[in-house]
Amino acid sequence: MNFGARVLKTGLAVTLALYLATLLKFPSPTGAGIAAIFALQPSIYRSWRHFLDQVQTSTIGAVMALLGGMLLSNQPIAVGIVCILVIMLSMKMNRADTIGLTLVTVISVMDASGQWQFALNRFLMLMTGIVSAFFINILVFPPKPRKQYINQIESVFSSLSLLLRTAVSHEMKESVFRDEKNSLEGSIRSLADKYALFEEEQKKLRKPKYSETRQMVVYKNLLSSLQKGYEVLDAIDRHYFQAERSQETNAVFDRHLELLIKYHEHILLKFQDKIKPGISETGPLGDDNDSFLESVVQGYEHGNPSRLRLAVVAGAVYDYGYQLERLDRVADQINRGSEEKDKL
Repeated sequence: MNFGARVLKTGLAVTLALYLATLLKFPSPTGAGIAAIFALQPSIYRSWRHFLDQVQTSTIGAVMALLGGMLLSNQPIAVGIVCILVIMLSMKMNRADTIGLTLVTVISVMDASGQWQFALNRFLMLMTGIVSAFFINILVFPPKPRKQYINQIESVFSSLSLLLRTAVSHEMKESVFRDEKNSLEGSIRSLADKYALFEEEQKKLRKPKYSETRQMVVYKNLLSSLQKGYEVLDAIDRHYFQAERSQETNAVFDRHLELLIKYHEHILLKFQDKIKPGISETGPLGDDNDSFLESVVQGYEHGNPSRLRLAVVAGAVYDYGYQLERLDRVADQINRGSEEKDKL
């Protein structure tokens, strides 16, 4: 069982919503608790955006439900028709993520069957839940996607390095390799979602500073490097073992992958400021990366599918190395900037 900040905040938001609904003497506080569950979002910006969007669509839904209750009564067929209209309108407004709670508002208001005082009471009760979730999300363990992102980078790289080191040697059991690879894919997808969150937050909430823009470049390159590493795993899984290859070929791939993993690890240490200035375990990768690709494609003959498969894998490995060189340059620029700042 996982107990995290989101689980805690959901419970607190529901509790606060129910207490407020009881304090305001709403007839049925349950709706406020339901609204609080729907309204929690993974970032501060999305909380604010969802709050505004939800108020807008819920207001429109409540008005349509009130009119529907007055004109069509609260029969099930009438409720269904109004729900369809509200869904179509929400989609037209690009507010698809607010549909669920808006429909709760529609059903609650139509239950009043045209009595506007009762309908207003139900609407305010749902707004109480939305506001409760908004403030809990901001005040209690506010979302910190940047910190989570950096911590997850290290964890994902550990999984990637293990799989790359054992991919060519085929030491890991097939079922274990498949499970680890699927888990890695999910983790990288989660990283991409986190990156999208704080990129969205930085662009929408305020004008980014130069240092923040530079951070975004770093985060983007860190993510791209892991994605390229996963593409190598995917290429090996799809093509490498289906190709005819010698022990020497295995050794060439294994050696170069080990070089790339160490290079990647060394770059991450640079970002963590754990490397002394001017000290490097690895030199520029460019020549080694070029030599590796040339050695693989050198013996390629037209019409030889095995050699072509190896060339596809080699291309993915080369692309991974190229991305690491870009990441290394970014790390050096960051370190030089820090050193100049310290001197000043």
